[in-house]
Amino acid sequence: MREWADFTTEAEEGGATTIALRGPLTVSSIGLVDRRLRELHETIARVDLSGVSEIDTVGAWTVWRVARDNDAEITGASEDAERLIAAVSQSRGTADITPPRPDLIERTPAAVGDLVVGWGKGSVGVVAFLGALVISSWHTIRKPRKLRGKALVRQVELVGVSALGIIGLMSFLVGIVIAQQGAVQLRQFGAEFYTINLTGRLAMRELGVLMTAIMVAGRSGSAFAAQIGTMKLTEEIDAMRTIGVSPMEALIIPRTLAAVLMMPLLGFYAAIVAIIGGAFLANFTLDIPFFTFLTRIQEVVPLHDVWVGLVKAPFFGLIIALSGCYQGMQVKANAEEVGLRTTMAVVQAIFMVIVLDAFFAVFFTYVGWG
Repeated sequence: MREWADFTTEAEEGGATTIALRGPLTVSSIGLVDRRLRELHETIARVDLSGVSEIDTVGAWTVWRVARDNDAEITGASEDAERLIAAVSQSRGTADITPPRPDLIERTPAAVGDLVVGWGKGSVGVVAFLGALVISSWHTIRKPRKLRGKALVRQVELVGVSALGIIGLMSFLVGIVIAQQGAVQLRQFGAEFYTINLTGRLAMRELGVLMTAIMVAGRSGSAFAAQIGTMKLTEEIDAMRTIGVSPMEALIIPRTLAAVLMMPLLGFYAAIVAIIGGAFLANFTLDIPFFTFLTRIQEVVPLHDVWVGLVKAPFFGLIIALSGCYQGMQVKANAEEVGLRTTMAVVQAIFMVIVLDAFFAVFFTYVGWG
């Protein structure tokens, strides 16, 4: 049974007090005594250690602190206790508890420099991660048996099938907004009928796949980062390497392949639903029959607009999966970093998707698909 430290007080002449400590003064038994000693408001003249059975550095520091704060005398100490008390009494730091903060003029360039260096290291890391993914993909192509079919089907379900509801609702509402705002502006010129052209081309060429990519980045990209980050934190990925399983083949390739395969389908689905949303609004506010709207879409939307959206989608899926998996693999320290890396994955994916979309807009205009 554990023995706890304790103490008694004895009043002396002049109002001073003698504290007689007894029992083990060790880290595991001194907690309550230390709290009670801090709550004493009496003038302590002597600290008696004759009843102490065992003492360690924590106990020695507690005794020395009480004696120092009250200018008290330590009596009855054993040879070990005297040696420990003498040692802790000499361990004094001269540095400030909080280091001085640099001036604003010095802090700002330093923070900007750290940010730029971090971007550079992150870019190099992403390129290296992409290279490792390409190498693993090549090995999988050469030996198709390495592809984990069940994991791929599961990720296809999570990335694609499970997202149909939320993406469909979002796209339907976006189609309504495009048609309504377009009709308001075109009405000034008596050209409300061209709302069909506006809705069809925007949905097929840009907003369908772009809004889908943003939704997938927030939904699946964050899930990739959180799942892999948690596995990294619990050392499951290290265990996989120990038993000879490649995390790149088991975790990264199925998620990346699922995102690349499902993005064109989700983007096309989102564009179609957005057009249906526009037709729904036009039927009630513009007096354009629902099926007339859909029939007219086939005439005014060129086929290359459909291909523009379908060509961009796999690249968006690759960026989303790459950002999520890369940030998840960077988790090292604690659970807080899982949240930080998940946030970074979403922000990085959305930013890169928008940058790539701008690049594609210029490129397709240059080749005559503008």
